[in-house]
Amino acid sequence: MGEKKTQLPNARRTPRFAGVSTFCRYPLLEQISGTVDWAIYGAPFDSGVTYRPGTRFGPRAIRDASQYVKPYSIAHDIDISEVLSLADAGDAPVNPFSCERNLEAIYDFAVDLGTPPATRLMAVGGDHSIAYANIRATWERQGRPESGLPLLHFDSHLDTVDVTLGERWSHASPFIRAIEGGFIDPRRMLSVGIKGPLNTSDDLRYAREHGVTVVTYEQAMHEGTRTIDAFLDKLGDAPCYLSFDIDVIDPAYAPGTGTPSVGGFTSSEILAMLRRLAGVRIVGADVVEVLPDRDVAQNTALLAGHIMFEILCLDAVRRRMDGEAR
Repeated sequence: MGEKKTQLPNARRTPRFAGVSTFCRYPLLEQISGTVDWAIYGAPFDSGVTYRPGTRFGPRAIRDASQYVKPYSIAHDIDISEVLSLADAGDAPVNPFSCERNLEAIYDFAVDLGTPPATRLMAVGGDHSIAYANIRATWERQGRPESGLPLLHFDSHLDTVDVTLGERWSHASPFIRAIEGGFIDPRRMLSVGIKGPLNTSDDLRYAREHGVTVVTYEQAMHEGTRTIDAFLDKLGDAPCYLSFDIDVIDPAYAPGTGTPSVGGFTSSEILAMLRRLAGVRIVGADVVEVLPDRDVAQNTALLAGHIMFEILCLDAVRRRMDGEAR
Protein backbone atom coordinates (compact mmCIF):
# COMPACT_ATOMS: atom_id res chain seq x y z
CA MET A 1 0.00 0.00 0.00
CA GLY A 2 1.38 3.40 -1.00
CA GLU A 3 1.49 6.60 1.00
CA LYS A 4 -1.90 8.23 1.29
CA LYS A 5 -2.38 11.65 -0.29
CA THR A 6 -5.83 11.83 1.32
CA GLN A 7 -5.92 10.93 4.99
CA LEU A 8 -9.19 9.12 5.73
CA PRO A 9 -10.45 7.94 9.10
CA ASN A 10 -9.74 4.27 9.68
CA ALA A 11 -13.20 2.73 9.27
CA ARG A 12 -12.19 -0.25 11.41
CA ARG A 13 -11.36 2.03 14.31
CA THR A 14 -13.69 4.98 13.74
CA PRO A 15 -17.11 3.80 12.51
CA ARG A 16 -18.58 5.42 9.42
CA PHE A 17 -21.65 6.57 11.35
CA ALA A 18 -19.52 8.72 13.69
CA GLY A 19 -17.85 12.08 13.24
CA VAL A 20 -18.52 15.09 11.04
CA SER A 21 -20.21 14.11 7.76
CA THR A 22 -18.12 15.20 4.75
CA PHE A 23 -18.19 13.96 1.17
CA CYS A 24 -16.87 10.37 1.30
CA ARG A 25 -15.21 11.19 4.66
CA TYR A 26 -12.65 13.39 2.92
CA PRO A 27 -11.01 16.02 5.16
CA LEU A 28 -12.24 19.58 5.14
CA LEU A 29 -10.28 21.89 2.87
CA GLU A 30 -9.13 24.09 5.74
CA GLN A 31 -7.57 21.04 7.42
CA ILE A 32 -5.13 20.49 4.56
CA SER A 33 -1.83 22.26 3.99
CA GLY A 34 -0.38 22.22 0.51
CA THR A 35 -2.06 21.65 -2.83
CA VAL A 36 -5.36 19.80 -3.05
CA ASP A 37 -6.05 17.92 -6.27
CA TRP A 38 -9.86 18.15 -6.00
CA ALA A 39 -12.01 20.54 -3.99
CA ILE A 40 -15.53 19.14 -3.72
CA TYR A 41 -18.22 21.57 -2.68
CA GLY A 42 -21.97 21.66 -2.31
CA ALA A 43 -24.24 24.00 -4.25
CA PRO A 44 -27.56 23.74 -2.35
CA PHE A 45 -29.78 25.59 -4.81
CA ASP A 46 -33.02 24.49 -6.48
CA SER A 47 -34.83 27.65 -7.52
CA GLY A 48 -34.05 26.81 -11.14
CA VAL A 49 -36.23 23.69 -11.28
CA THR A 50 -39.24 23.36 -13.57
CA TYR A 51 -40.99 20.55 -11.68
CA ARG A 52 -40.30 19.16 -8.21
CA PRO A 53 -38.19 21.28 -5.83
CA GLY A 54 -35.99 19.94 -3.03
CA THR A 55 -32.56 19.38 -4.56
CA ARG A 56 -31.25 22.15 -2.31
CA PHE A 57 -30.99 19.36 0.27
CA GLY A 58 -29.01 17.15 -2.10
CA PRO A 59 -25.49 17.99 -0.87
CA ARG A 60 -26.40 17.14 2.73
CA ALA A 61 -28.02 13.87 1.73
CA ILE A 62 -25.08 12.86 -0.46
CA ARG A 63 -22.58 13.70 2.26
CA ASP A 64 -24.51 11.46 4.65
CA ALA A 65 -24.93 8.54 2.23
CA SER A 66 -21.35 8.79 0.95
CA GLN A 67 -19.91 7.80 4.33
CA TYR A 68 -19.93 4.27 2.93
CA VAL A 69 -17.98 5.11 -0.26
CA LYS A 70 -14.56 3.50 0.04
CA PRO A 71 -11.35 4.63 -1.73
CA TYR A 72 -10.19 1.52 -3.63
CA SER A 73 -11.61 0.68 -7.07
CA ILE A 74 -11.62 -2.99 -8.06
CA ALA A 75 -12.47 -2.07 -11.66
CA HIS A 76 -9.48 0.25 -12.06
CA ASP A 77 -7.19 -1.39 -9.47
CA ILE A 78 -6.49 1.98 -7.94
CA ASP A 79 -6.78 3.60 -4.52
CA ILE A 80 -7.73 7.19 -5.17
CA SER A 81 -6.60 8.24 -1.68
CA GLU A 82 -3.06 7.25 -2.67
CA VAL A 83 -3.12 9.17 -5.96
CA LEU A 84 -5.28 12.21 -5.20
CA SER A 85 -5.47 14.77 -2.43
CA LEU A 86 -9.21 15.27 -1.90
CA ALA A 87 -11.10 17.74 0.26
CA ASP A 88 -14.61 18.82 1.11
CA ALA A 89 -14.68 22.59 0.59
CA GLY A 90 -18.06 23.10 2.27
CA ASP A 91 -20.99 24.74 0.53
CA ALA A 92 -20.99 27.69 -1.83
CA PRO A 93 -23.12 30.66 -0.80
CA VAL A 94 -26.45 30.68 -2.60
CA ASN A 95 -29.07 33.24 -3.52
CA PRO A 96 -32.37 31.30 -3.46
CA PHE A 97 -34.39 34.10 -5.07
CA SER A 98 -32.42 34.64 -8.29
CA CYS A 99 -30.98 32.03 -10.63
CA GLU A 100 -28.59 34.46 -12.29
CA ARG A 101 -27.32 36.08 -9.08
CA ASN A 102 -26.94 32.64 -7.55
CA LEU A 103 -24.66 31.56 -10.38
CA GLU A 104 -22.50 34.63 -9.81
CA ALA A 105 -22.24 33.78 -6.10
CA ILE A 106 -21.21 30.18 -6.79
CA TYR A 107 -18.71 31.25 -9.44
CA ASP A 108 -17.13 33.81 -7.10
CA PHE A 109 -16.80 31.11 -4.43
CA ALA A 110 -15.43 28.41 -6.71
CA VAL A 111 -13.01 30.26 -8.96
CA ASP A 112 -10.38 30.74 -6.23
CA LEU A 113 -10.83 27.49 -4.26
CA GLY A 114 -7.64 25.63 -3.41
CA THR A 115 -4.69 26.36 -5.68
CA PRO A 116 -5.82 27.18 -9.23
CA PRO A 117 -5.33 25.54 -11.67
CA ALA A 118 -3.84 22.53 -9.85
CA THR A 119 -6.97 22.11 -7.74
CA ARG A 120 -9.88 20.81 -9.77
CA LEU A 121 -13.48 21.51 -8.89
CA MET A 122 -16.41 19.18 -8.36
CA ALA A 123 -19.76 20.81 -7.63
CA VAL A 124 -22.50 18.75 -5.98
CA GLY A 125 -26.02 20.07 -6.48
CA GLY A 126 -28.56 21.28 -6.25
CA ASP A 127 -30.30 21.57 -9.60
CA HIS A 128 -28.48 21.49 -12.94
CA SER A 129 -28.38 25.27 -13.28
CA ILE A 130 -25.38 25.28 -10.92
CA ALA A 131 -23.28 23.49 -13.55
CA TYR A 132 -22.90 26.77 -15.43
CA ALA A 133 -21.02 28.37 -12.53
CA ASN A 134 -18.65 25.44 -12.07
CA ILE A 135 -18.01 25.16 -15.82
CA ARG A 136 -17.22 28.86 -15.97
CA ALA A 137 -14.85 28.59 -12.98
CA THR A 138 -13.15 25.54 -14.50
CA TRP A 139 -12.75 27.31 -17.85
CA GLU A 140 -11.22 30.28 -16.05
CA ARG A 141 -8.79 28.06 -14.12
CA GLN A 142 -7.80 26.23 -17.30
CA GLY A 143 -6.51 29.45 -18.81
CA ARG A 144 -9.66 30.54 -20.65
CA PRO A 145 -9.20 28.28 -23.71
CA GLU A 146 -10.45 30.21 -26.70
CA SER A 147 -12.38 27.27 -28.16
CA GLY A 148 -14.03 26.38 -24.84
CA LEU A 149 -13.81 23.08 -22.98
CA PRO A 150 -15.05 19.75 -24.32
CA LEU A 151 -18.03 18.47 -22.33
CA LEU A 152 -19.11 14.94 -21.40
CA HIS A 153 -22.76 15.17 -20.38
CA PHE A 154 -24.89 12.38 -18.88
CA ASP A 155 -28.57 13.28 -18.67
CA SER A 156 -32.10 12.47 -19.80
CA HIS A 157 -32.42 16.06 -21.02
CA LEU A 158 -30.27 18.19 -23.32
CA ASP A 159 -30.53 21.30 -21.11
CA THR A 160 -30.12 23.64 -24.06
CA VAL A 161 -33.51 25.37 -23.82
CA ASP A 162 -33.21 29.12 -24.31
CA VAL A 163 -36.03 30.31 -22.02
CA THR A 164 -38.36 28.38 -19.72
CA LEU A 165 -41.25 30.16 -17.98
CA GLY A 166 -39.49 33.47 -18.62
CA GLU A 167 -36.19 32.29 -17.03
CA ARG A 168 -32.93 32.09 -19.01
CA TRP A 169 -30.80 30.60 -16.20
CA SER A 170 -32.86 27.61 -15.03
CA HIS A 171 -31.81 23.97 -14.93
CA ALA A 172 -33.10 23.65 -18.50
CA SER A 173 -30.50 26.12 -19.85
CA PRO A 174 -26.98 25.69 -18.35
CA PHE A 175 -25.35 24.48 -21.56
CA ILE A 176 -26.84 27.00 -23.97
CA ARG A 177 -25.63 29.75 -21.62
CA ALA A 178 -22.18 28.11 -21.28
CA ILE A 179 -21.89 27.77 -25.06
CA GLU A 180 -22.88 31.41 -25.51
CA GLY A 181 -20.23 32.38 -22.96
CA GLY A 182 -17.57 30.44 -24.83
CA PHE A 183 -16.91 28.14 -21.86
CA ILE A 184 -17.72 24.89 -23.67
CA ASP A 185 -17.37 23.85 -27.29
CA PRO A 186 -20.61 22.34 -28.66
CA ARG A 187 -18.70 20.55 -31.44
CA ARG A 188 -16.84 18.69 -28.71
CA MET A 189 -19.89 18.07 -26.51
CA LEU A 190 -21.27 14.57 -25.99
CA SER A 191 -24.72 14.13 -24.42
CA VAL A 192 -25.41 10.53 -23.35
CA GLY A 193 -28.70 8.99 -22.23
CA ILE A 194 -31.10 11.50 -23.74
CA LYS A 195 -34.65 10.17 -23.80
CA GLY A 196 -38.21 11.38 -24.03
CA PRO A 197 -40.92 12.17 -24.36
CA LEU A 198 -40.14 15.81 -25.16
CA ASN A 199 -42.35 18.88 -25.29
CA THR A 200 -41.61 19.23 -29.01
CA SER A 201 -39.11 17.97 -31.57
CA ASP A 202 -37.72 21.52 -31.60
CA ASP A 203 -36.05 20.64 -28.26
CA LEU A 204 -33.47 18.74 -30.32
CA ARG A 205 -32.83 21.53 -32.80
CA TYR A 206 -30.20 23.52 -30.91
CA ALA A 207 -27.99 20.48 -30.36
CA ARG A 208 -28.28 19.41 -33.99
CA GLU A 209 -27.55 22.86 -35.37
CA HIS A 210 -24.53 23.43 -33.12
CA GLY A 211 -22.78 20.09 -33.60
CA VAL A 212 -23.51 18.41 -30.26
CA THR A 213 -23.09 14.62 -30.41
CA VAL A 214 -26.27 13.13 -28.96
CA VAL A 215 -26.48 9.48 -27.90
CA THR A 216 -29.99 8.59 -26.80
CA TYR A 217 -30.55 5.81 -24.32
CA GLU A 218 -32.01 3.67 -27.12
CA GLN A 219 -28.91 4.25 -29.26
CA ALA A 220 -26.64 3.28 -26.37
CA MET A 221 -28.57 0.05 -25.90
CA HIS A 222 -28.82 -0.89 -29.57
CA GLU A 223 -25.49 0.38 -30.90
CA GLY A 224 -23.35 -0.10 -27.84
CA THR A 225 -20.62 2.46 -27.29
CA ARG A 226 -19.46 2.92 -30.88
CA THR A 227 -20.52 6.56 -31.09
CA ILE A 228 -19.07 7.29 -27.65
CA ASP A 229 -15.77 5.60 -28.54
CA ALA A 230 -15.57 7.57 -31.79
CA PHE A 231 -16.16 10.80 -29.88
CA LEU A 232 -13.44 9.93 -27.36
CA ASP A 233 -11.01 9.18 -30.18
CA LYS A 234 -11.75 12.62 -31.64
CA LEU A 235 -11.39 14.20 -28.20
CA GLY A 236 -7.89 12.83 -27.77
CA ASP A 237 -5.91 14.34 -24.90
CA ALA A 238 -7.98 17.51 -24.50
CA PRO A 239 -8.89 18.58 -20.94
CA CYS A 240 -12.57 17.83 -20.47
CA TYR A 241 -15.45 18.74 -18.15
CA LEU A 242 -17.96 16.08 -17.02
CA SER A 243 -21.54 16.95 -16.00
CA PHE A 244 -23.73 14.22 -14.51
CA ASP A 245 -27.47 14.54 -13.92
CA ILE A 246 -28.77 11.71 -11.74
CA ASP A 247 -31.98 11.53 -13.79
CA VAL A 248 -30.07 9.80 -16.61
CA ILE A 249 -30.56 6.70 -14.44
CA ASP A 250 -33.94 4.98 -14.49
CA PRO A 251 -36.07 6.15 -11.53
CA ALA A 252 -36.43 2.51 -10.48
CA TYR A 253 -32.77 2.81 -9.42
CA ALA A 254 -32.61 6.55 -8.69
CA PRO A 255 -36.09 7.69 -7.60
CA GLY A 256 -34.81 10.75 -5.75
CA THR A 257 -34.85 13.35 -8.51
CA GLY A 258 -37.14 16.18 -9.53
CA THR A 259 -37.62 15.45 -13.25
CA PRO A 260 -37.68 11.64 -13.48
CA SER A 261 -37.54 10.06 -16.93
CA VAL A 262 -38.40 6.38 -17.17
CA GLY A 263 -36.60 3.82 -19.30
CA GLY A 264 -33.03 4.74 -18.47
CA PHE A 265 -29.76 3.17 -17.41
CA THR A 266 -29.53 0.83 -14.46
CA SER A 267 -26.99 1.72 -11.80
CA SER A 268 -24.59 -0.99 -13.00
CA GLU A 269 -24.92 0.15 -16.63
CA ILE A 270 -24.07 3.75 -15.81
CA LEU A 271 -21.08 2.78 -13.68
CA ALA A 272 -19.77 0.65 -16.55
CA MET A 273 -20.32 3.60 -18.91
CA LEU A 274 -18.29 5.91 -16.67
CA ARG A 275 -15.49 3.35 -16.28
CA ARG A 276 -15.22 3.20 -20.06
CA LEU A 277 -14.00 6.81 -19.95
CA ALA A 278 -10.72 5.76 -18.31
CA GLY A 279 -7.95 7.75 -19.95
CA VAL A 280 -9.98 10.92 -20.51
CA ARG A 281 -8.40 14.00 -18.93
CA ILE A 282 -11.12 15.26 -16.55
CA VAL A 283 -10.45 18.79 -15.23
CA GLY A 284 -13.81 19.58 -13.61
CA ALA A 285 -17.15 17.96 -12.87
CA ASP A 286 -20.57 18.23 -11.30
CA VAL A 287 -23.16 15.75 -9.97
CA VAL A 288 -26.64 17.21 -9.73
CA GLU A 289 -30.40 16.81 -9.29
CA VAL A 290 -30.56 14.52 -6.23
CA LEU A 291 -33.85 15.18 -4.43
CA PRO A 292 -33.79 13.48 -1.00
CA ASP A 293 -37.51 13.95 -0.33
CA ARG A 294 -38.31 11.58 -3.21
CA ASP A 295 -35.51 9.13 -2.42
CA VAL A 296 -36.06 5.61 -1.12
CA ALA A 297 -33.68 4.25 1.53
CA GLN A 298 -30.96 6.73 0.41
CA ASN A 299 -30.60 4.77 -2.86
CA THR A 300 -30.20 7.87 -5.03
CA ALA A 301 -27.89 9.74 -2.66
CA LEU A 302 -25.68 6.67 -2.23
CA LEU A 303 -25.52 6.19 -6.00
CA ALA A 304 -24.57 9.86 -6.41
CA GLY A 305 -21.72 9.35 -3.95
CA HIS A 306 -20.49 6.40 -5.99
CA ILE A 307 -20.72 8.42 -9.20
CA MET A 308 -18.53 11.08 -7.61
CA PHE A 309 -16.07 8.32 -6.76
CA GLU A 310 -16.10 6.98 -10.33
CA ILE A 311 -15.39 10.44 -11.72
CA LEU A 312 -12.46 10.87 -9.33
CA CYS A 313 -11.20 7.44 -10.40
CA LEU A 314 -10.98 8.73 -13.97
CA ASP A 315 -8.56 11.44 -12.88
CA ALA A 316 -6.58 9.02 -10.72
CA VAL A 317 -6.25 6.58 -13.65
CA ARG A 318 -5.17 9.38 -15.96
CA ARG A 319 -2.48 10.52 -13.51
CA ARG A 320 -1.25 6.95 -13.23
CA MET A 321 -1.08 6.74 -17.04
CA ASP A 322 0.80 10.04 -17.21
CA GLY A 323 3.25 8.78 -14.57
CA GLU A 324 3.83 5.54 -16.46
CA ALA A 325 4.35 7.49 -19.69
CA ARG A 326 7.14 9.45 -18.03
